[in-house]
Amino acid sequence: MNLEAILIVFAVSFIELWLAIPLGLAMEVNPVIIIIAAASGDILAVICVAFLGENLRSRFLRWKYQDENALKKSRLYEIWNKYGVIGLGLSSPLLFGGPLGAAVGIAMGARKNHLILWMSVGIILWSIGLTLAGLMGLLALETMFT
Repeated sequence: MNLEAILIVFAVSFIELWLAIPLGLAMEVNPVIIIIAAASGDILAVICVAFLGENLRSRFLRWKYQDENALKKSRLYEIWNKYGVIGLGLSSPLLFGGPLGAAVGIAMGARKNHLILWMSVGIILWSIGLTLAGLMGLLALETMFT
């Protein structure tokens, strides 16, 4: 097993899960190792964002909404009230990535522990799903051309 390839998958997933999994498959890393490395990297990124979060929250509010009252009138806040931390945690790894999802959760005022928990669940589920989908696609291509 190539340790460099595993570290690359881990490092790339710190930024983008969608890129790390196909990269791991292209480098012929074991799919179970891809899931573990990709999920670990993305979860670590979420933890980093969550612990740097309060500073991010205040900057985000000043940059985008000027104050908290303007935030509460936004479409983003309506979606947040409807789906909350669980919806964000399960959907954001697929839609816009773990670190950005964590930043949105912190900006919306989510508690760190709940945010990290649900983001981790979503990251693990999507890591498994995307790796299996990529693996099945590769197997289908192999059977087509053999």
